[in-house]
Amino acid sequence: MLKIVCARVSRTGGLLLIAGLLAGCMNDSLKEVPVSPTQPWNPEASAVRSGDYSIPANPAVASLEAGIQSGRVYTLPELIDLAQRTNPATRIAWEEARQAALAVGMVEASFLPLITANVIGGEQAVVTPVPNLVGGTDYISTTANGIAPNLALQWLVFDFGQRQALQEAAEHTAYAANVGFNGTHQALIYNVTRSYYLYGAAQGNLAIARQALANSRQLQQAAEARYGNGTGTSIEVAQARQLAAQSNLRLVQAQDSLRDSYQDLLGAVGISPKSTIKIASSAGRGLPRARSLPTDDVIEAALSRRPDVLASYAAVKASQANARAAEADFLPKVYLGAVVATDNTSLQTGNLPKFGAQASTSGVLAGVTIPIYDGGLREANLRRAESTSAAAHARFEQTRDTAVREIVVASDTLRSALEAYVAASELVGAATVTHDAAFEAYRNGVGTITDATAAATGLLDARQARSDAHAAALVAASSLAFSLGAMTSRESPDQALRN
Repeated sequence: MLKIVCARVSRTGGLLLIAGLLAGCMNDSLKEVPVSPTQPWNPEASAVRSGDYSIPANPAVASLEAGIQSGRVYTLPELIDLAQRTNPATRIAWEEARQAALAVGMVEASFLPLITANVIGGEQAVVTPVPNLVGGTDYISTTANGIAPNLALQWLVFDFGQRQALQEAAEHTAYAANVGFNGTHQALIYNVTRSYYLYGAAQGNLAIARQALANSRQLQQAAEARYGNGTGTSIEVAQARQLAAQSNLRLVQAQDSLRDSYQDLLGAVGISPKSTIKIASSAGRGLPRARSLPTDDVIEAALSRRPDVLASYAAVKASQANARAAEADFLPKVYLGAVVATDNTSLQTGNLPKFGAQASTSGVLAGVTIPIYDGGLREANLRRAESTSAAAHARFEQTRDTAVREIVVASDTLRSALEAYVAASELVGAATVTHDAAFEAYRNGVGTITDATAAATGLLDARQARSDAHAAALVAASSLAFSLGAMTSRESPDQALRN
């Protein structure tokens, strides 16, 4: 009897000890956070300095690729091909499409039965007090152990189309993901194309700034020469030097703009900002012809193939299917079950002989579940599904209207950019004649420095306006092709310019 009491005390003490250890672990976890709202956090307590909120360095997240070191000159199609192979956006879209396809397979698996193998085993010891004939108490120790393996089948046979609706929703979602994958590539092509043309404009502006600086220095030399032979004044020299300084400032700004455009292009491609590549110039690219406003047929054809419109429409269909699945929650479900099991058990009491038994069982069961009351859970779920469907339909209409507006705006922008290029080209011609005449007149002593500097500034502005208009027309043509859903390959930017 003393042995039994000691055993009970020992078990109780062990439980208390385990509980104390767990409580201590919970308290120790608070050491992982700052000790107060004003005390910095650091995993090494000894490294904490008051007021120092720096984060410990983790070299694993700071490793950068060496980048692309190449002497080749990349054309626009080659940059697009490089982007499609290296930009993380394409891999993300691909994985999302795979996940959506796997979700369809998961729903399809719910049509099949579920078969599980289970094994239950264990041992149980029971001590039972029994009064004896002399008024005392005896104790009977009973030990039972056994193992019971079984094979079970569960099969949802009929659910009023709930799984079918869920499958349709998953298929529409997978379709949207696949459309989004192609749409990601289209957007990538457009972003690279746009950045490429803007980089080309920056290259052109840099060349113009260099030529403007050279012209300004020629004017400065002429002013200094006239001042040296007594036909000029110090004010003219100062004005010429001011023009040269302004031209030099524009050159510095053009160089900075080129570096920014280069990094923007590398970011669009998706390669390391440390990469060093050469970019083919876009200055000689021809411009497309002016377009009238797209017709209704053109807009409808564009809407029928735009990825964002198609994905939004698929979301509407998926939400409608989910609403049907929520309605099916109110209806009964028919199940089928089967089990095959064996039981191997042994029982021993005190010093009596051990008794063993083995049994087996099998059966097939059919059942019906009818939902009666759940506190309004199914009703709330149905209303949420209907609200989601209504929001998806409104979002689809918004996406479609936005797409139409983008097409119209892109067409207007292209027409305006082409008109601006024509006007800027005429301005460059006139400004060139004015600049050359004013410079020659001043150098020959029959013109003023004021006319020469004004003509130089006007020529610089005209050339930059033409360069910007050329790039704007190229970007506008790409934007129109993208809004029409026609930017689908690395050759499509050039096709857009020919159309």
